[in-house]
Amino acid sequence: QEEIQEVKDEGNLEVLFNSLDKIVEEAKNREEPAWRPSGIPEEDVRSAMVPYLLKHRSYLRKVLKEKEEENRTVAESVLAGRYRIAELQQLIQARKRAWQ
Repeated sequence: QEEIQEVKDEGNLEVLFNSLDKIVEEAKNREEPAWRPSGIPEEDVRSAMVPYLLKHRSYLRKVLKEKEEENRTVAESVLAGRYRIAELQQLIQARKRAWQ
């Protein structure tokens, strides 16, 4: 008896058994069955990863759309700048001819 009590005390078994009892009691109230591996690792991983990957894909599409919009805005700004530069070059040439 003393040895058994010593092992229980050393391994903190009393607390572990109590937590195990608590888990068992909570499981009794569940209506759906607990998840069990199918034995096919690819399927087991897929069931956990697919929702995460779909969420991540949605996020990446959103970021891509934002970046494409940002790039479109910057491209328009660059084209407007080039147009303005061309106008200024024409103005410079016209004033240069007028001065000569």
